This record gives sequence, C-alpha cells and structure tokens, in this order.
Amino acid sequence: MKRRIANGCILACGLLVGPAQADDLDASHASEGQTRYHVVVQRSLGGTSSVGTSINNLGWVAGRSNLPGNQSRHATLWRGGTLTDLGTLGGPNSAVLWPVNNVRGIISGIAQTAERDPLGETWSCGFFFPAATGTGYRCVGFRWQNGVMTPLPTLGGTHGFATGTNNSGQTVGWAENTTRDPTCVAPQVLQFRAVVWTSSGAVLRELPPLANDTVTAATAINDRGQVVGISGICDQAVGRFSAINAVLWENGIPTSIGSFGGVAWNTPMAINQRGDVVGFANASVADAGNFNPRAFLWSKGKGLQPLAALPGHITSQASGINERRQIVGQSCDADGNCRALLWRHFEATDLNAVMEASSPLVLTVANDIDDFGRITGQAFDTASGQFVAYVATPVRR
Repeated sequence: MKRRIANGCILACGLLVGPAQADDLDASHASEGQTRYHVVVQRSLGGTSSVGTSINNLGWVAGRSNLPGNQSRHATLWRGGTLTDLGTLGGPNSAVLWPVNNVRGIISGIAQTAERDPLGETWSCGFFFPAATGTGYRCVGFRWQNGVMTPLPTLGGTHGFATGTNNSGQTVGWAENTTRDPTCVAPQVLQFRAVVWTSSGAVLRELPPLANDTVTAATAINDRGQVVGISGICDQAVGRFSAINAVLWENGIPTSIGSFGGVAWNTPMAINQRGDVVGFANASVADAGNFNPRAFLWSKGKGLQPLAALPGHITSQASGINERRQIVGQSCDADGNCRALLWRHFEATDLNAVMEASSPLVLTVANDIDDFGRITGQAFDTASGQFVAYVATPVRR
C-alpha cells in the first residue's frame, strides 16, 4: 500500500463517455499523440506540501495539503477555483490518499480523532502523516458529503482506513478487528480486513483473504461492485507482506490477479468500469520485502501486463485509470528523481515533456485521470521550493 510521492461508472460513464468513444482506442491514438497539457497549480492550506490524489468527471480534485508549519495536514477539496479544508474528526490530521471516483459529491479518506490510541500502533495512517503528529491518535476512515465528515465504523478494533467510493455510495477500505494477530510486526497489534461500507456508513461486508493469508485491504471499487486490494499477513499494516497477493473480489470472493514473481508490495490502486486494474508489484522474488515496484495493467482478457518506466528509470507505479484505458502514475531513477507518467497503448509519456509552456514545475507524480483526460498529482515548484498539487488539462492541437 506504500505510495512513493516525492518531497497517489454507471452514472459517470453513461453520461460522459459513450461506448464508441470508450472502445475505439486505436482510432483515437493518432490524435492523442498530439495532446499537450495546460498545468494549473492548486492553492494550499498554508504549508509547503500539497498533493492531488483524485479527480472526478465534474473536475473535483481531492487530496491533502499541509497547514502552516507543516506539522499537520488536512484532507482538501479543490472545485471551481474554491479551496475547501475538509477538516478532521478531532485530531490533527486527515487526508484523501486514493482516487475516489464518483460524481455524487462523496469524498472518502482517513482522519484522526481526538481519542488516544490505546495500543500505540503506527497503523496504516501513520505512514501518510507528518512524523510529529502521525501517531498516538485513533485514525479511521471517513465519508465527506455536503460539508459533513462522518467516521466509518471499524470491525471492533481501534483503527480504520477508507479509499474509494462508487456511484452507488459504497465505500471500501480496511479496518481492524479484535484479533491479536501473531503475524503483526510491532507496534502493530491487531488484525485487519477489507471492508465495504454502505451509503449510510454501516458495514455491508467484510472481504475475506486468500487461503493461508490472515489480512486483507480494499483499495478501489467500481460501479459494478468489483473490488480490488491486497491479501497477505498483518506485518506493518502498510503493504509489504500485507500485500503478498493482489486480489479482485467479485461477489465477495477473492481471486489472485497475479504478480511479477515478487512476494511483497503487490498492490492494485484503481479499477475502471470495464474491470481493468492498475497498480504496482515488486519486480521479482529476489526483492523479498524490499520496495522495488513495477507498474502493471491487469485485464481479464490478458492478465497482468507490465507498463514501461521511462528510459534510465528503475521503478514505476500506476495509480489511476479512466474509461479510455489512459493510465497515470510515476517513474523514478536510481537516485529517487521521479517524473509523472501517462501511459496510452502501453507507451509511456513524461508529462513534463508535454506541458504547454515553459514552467518552474517538475511534475513528480500523476495520481488520477478522469474521462476527459484531466490529471492531478504533485509537482515540485523550483521557484518557491514547495511541493504543490496540480491539474493538467489536455489541449489538443
């Protein structure tokens, strides 16, 4: 579940992408090759780091932004030129970390409460918050709609985590139960399972692991109710051996979607309405628990296929996919210099090379793409020294 960010449709598709437009990928390839992008920086909440992780077909961008001093960060919504701080559930931090993908105005993510963590776990949330305030509090998944942030229940344990919400209002993520799992690595104590919450916020179902695994986590859901995520052992509660297997749940039944041979970090990140899945997986069994990801596209017809990194780069991750199978993510070299990527027909394009005008920005990651081709992610502003959220809009010649 680790996301390396340099210092992430029944209604939507029926209305916005017709069948001919979605299916005629080869015919559109030539015109797509001429596309350039107009990049606009999104305002921050006052700190020096922001990131967009989700963009829907209404143009709503969600993510997170640091507050002044950079000791805490809040889930953030950018829409129509307006910046909205989504707040927290009483603690110092919140964030939207996965593509949410609905047009109902529902945002899902994670937020700390004012309650102290009785077991002192780092939990999944702690890896995404500033070190000064990232642990010590209870952290749960949330749904935000019409200005109200609502906590999502756990499975009886302390913590939870929410990722995506579909147009039926179903939200997915994972939550702790009360089992003290011996496969957990301290300070993690409790086992966790993938959860589907209803539109009212109640637990609809718990999603089971594959045979011989003990934990699961759900990272995305589409309007057909297909859910993707991971199955493994408790470990650190943030990928690694929690992600021994990348899985697809259909009708609550898990199926492995394969790997490149690695035994850790096999992580789906997004699923479109066709059932196409993108994410990343360790390069080989030789990586063991080390993070050495390669981007992938999985489909029922062709299985798991690699997505190329940029020349000279050694790792890659895919984070978002739209109905035209345009895929976005990141490619990094051995020194950790990363670039935002767009894959079309398996061809990788550095978004920095197709920006419309010269800019002080270095686009380091692309996290999500909508059906109009608009992209959001994070860039480094060489003029200000800040990390900023951006929206890149295609401008066809």
